[in-house]
Amino acid sequence: MYGFLYQTMLIEFSVGNYRSFKEIVTLSLVATNLKAKNEQVDENNVFQVDDKLSLLKNAVIYGANASGKSNLIQAFEFMKDFILNSSRETQITDEIATDKFKLSTESEAQPSFFELVFILEEKIYRYGFEIERMRVISEWLFHIPKKKETCLFNRKFNDFEMTKVFSEGKGLEEKTRKNSLFLSVAAQFNGKISQKILFWLDRETVVLSGLKSNYYQLLTTNYVLEYPKYQSDIADFLRGFDLGIEAIRIKPSLYNTIEENYNGNLTEEAKQAILASIQNSISAQLEQIKTLHLKYNDEGEVIATVTFDLDKHESEGTKKLFAFAIPFLLALQNGGVLLIDELDARIHPAIVREIVKLFNSKQSNPGNAQLIFVTHDTNLLDNELLRRDQIWFIEKDNKGASDLYSLAEFKVRNDASYKNDYLKGKYGAIPYFGQSESFNR
Repeated sequence: MYGFLYQTMLIEFSVGNYRSFKEIVTLSLVATNLKAKNEQVDENNVFQVDDKLSLLKNAVIYGANASGKSNLIQAFEFMKDFILNSSRETQITDEIATDKFKLSTESEAQPSFFELVFILEEKIYRYGFEIERMRVISEWLFHIPKKKETCLFNRKFNDFEMTKVFSEGKGLEEKTRKNSLFLSVAAQFNGKISQKILFWLDRETVVLSGLKSNYYQLLTTNYVLEYPKYQSDIADFLRGFDLGIEAIRIKPSLYNTIEENYNGNLTEEAKQAILASIQNSISAQLEQIKTLHLKYNDEGEVIATVTFDLDKHESEGTKKLFAFAIPFLLALQNGGVLLIDELDARIHPAIVREIVKLFNSKQSNPGNAQLIFVTHDTNLLDNELLRRDQIWFIEKDNKGASDLYSLAEFKVRNDASYKNDYLKGKYGAIPYFGQSESFNR
């Protein structure tokens, strides 16, 4: 899941209904020329790709409940999973597990559209596809080797057009099922370009749910067991948030727990059987994680350390920060793209603000990792923390479709309070309580 080899960046992500362009939403990480509007901006929040292109290090998405914020993150997760697995985990009779927009008679019968624009090894790529329930309607891959965008391949149903640059796809047309992606098939057959793209998606884009930290806690634990040096890095990361944790300790494996409980009087077969019965248990893994705290006397002097069990004694917010520590650290150290739904759930607003600062900073984020997250924390709506083009809003129109737009599209005074204006409804994307008086009858 983790580990980065290539310097890559996300430029844009688009999702919607291709035949109805008004229902396509695009999240862009291209920096806007805000200085042209006499606005003070923090250049730490952007990084220069070339003379013409600057990208943002993070983007935050606001909106009312049920406005479509989580759907945007889930759409990226679906696209990633479909690209990685469509050629190997589906049969010709399998349906494509995409959700239709069911609130419009016009769009529920239309294909779903997904497109990514990204940089990989100093080239800009644009890849996307259009799908129905049982088949891929179209699929395309373009790149910009120098200045002009050129096509690598273009697919319409089962008709394929390829250029010489994408010769890795020749002869694979017949091996591509109607419900699988050509890019995935080419990667399965060791295509150079296609493998690099799938590697980027697999290793350098990570989608996290802020409400499912137990799952990521297990992944973080396993990663540290494989790479013990990250134990001290995680401790440093957590110490920076004033959680009272001085160090962490993780037992090397479940075998130790088995040996301790049975005093070593087990055959290898018995140990394997017990391990198999508990290896899917989250609690079995969590009990291995210990946190060390300082103990003080009446004079405030440190006299000892006290060991806590992470699962039993630490707060839910602390457990979540531990769970996210590895994806955060690897992104900050090496680059990559993190997409997080409900980042602020169970975490203090000051800590969320500090996380945003870590990604904005040139010192703590030398690899220009990009953080995209959904939140309700309005304390982040601050022109000293975020540029206007880093702040996005999503709201439903009168037909229930989501509309995504940036604060950079509004005329905003230099001294304006983004937070207050948002809560007053000036930017939209807030709940409307027009029918709430019915509860007072």
